[in-house]
Amino acid sequence: MDEKEKLIESLKGYKEKVPITETATLEWDKDLIFVGRTQRGYEIEFDANLQWGCKPTDALVLALAGCTAIDVFVFLQKMQAEIKNFKISINAERNPTPPQYYKAIHMTITVKGQNIDSRKIERAISLSHEKYCSVYHSLRKDMDVKINYEIIKE
Repeated sequence: MDEKEKLIESLKGYKEKVPITETATLEWDKDLIFVGRTQRGYEIEFDANLQWGCKPTDALVLALAGCTAIDVFVFLQKMQAEIKNFKISINAERNPTPPQYYKAIHMTITVKGQNIDSRKIERAISLSHEKYCSVYHSLRKDMDVKINYEIIKE
């Protein structure tokens, strides 16, 4: 079994426990503040005035980065990487007029540790983008999503 086949085999079971249907609620709190609750009870506050919570569009960008981060982190671990620090910086560009959808989202992953090289991180990003990141696959197909990376060796 070559290295690629070993990686694919090690990913069996990954994300297969994700429920097919999900429920959530979004309830008005006050002013333009709404509280979203997941079926597991986690909460996020949305606030159009940005005093008590985040904008829904901020949550979208963070959801994409979060989904990508979890995928890439897990894949790197399965490739025997020893991760000491992991961060994604995000730069997003919106359409200037309504609907103000995201035209482009560029992320830079900075990962620090050992046994990490460009081949591994590029493979991890590719797996996330091409197959596993549900958020990415739920976005507009004409959105320009790019991911760069920086590896800091210990």
